[in-house]
Amino acid sequence: MEKIAVFPGSFDPITIGHTDIITRALPLFDKIVVAIGKNSQKKYLFSLEERLQFIQEVFEEQPRVTVAAYEGLTITFCQQIKANYLLRGVRSAPDFEFERNIAQLNQTLAPDIETVLFICRPQYSHISSTIVREIIIHKGNVKSFVPKPVLTLLQSR
Repeated sequence: MEKIAVFPGSFDPITIGHTDIITRALPLFDKIVVAIGKNSQKKYLFSLEERLQFIQEVFEEQPRVTVAAYEGLTITFCQQIKANYLLRGVRSAPDFEFERNIAQLNQTLAPDIETVLFICRPQYSHISSTIVREIIIHKGNVKSFVPKPVLTLLQSR
């Protein structure tokens, strides 16, 4: 059976912390689907199309990483694409508590889908999309926090 993992998030924008988790997880899976959840209640800095483009460009040399957008429950999306793993990154103790609760709920909803938690490398533990968005909004330098395709788009704006 093919080992397919879904790495869900808003990726507004994708950060070097996200890309590190994906790269480190690749040896464990046949395919990783970076899944951008659509939430009509949330205000995004980057359009869905831009976020899809960022991820496609970051992983253009890695055919086992794909990107998709979805609505609804992440676990339902996993079932629809026949993914058997959920990949999540953990930066801190509060992240762990949140992810543990979600993993346990997902286990009840879909016992055949396992959640795999990756601990963030210490040098990336302070990086979050929320903080990076604030830096971008206030015209700060995000070069140390985002992959090159995000920087390229920002410079062209």
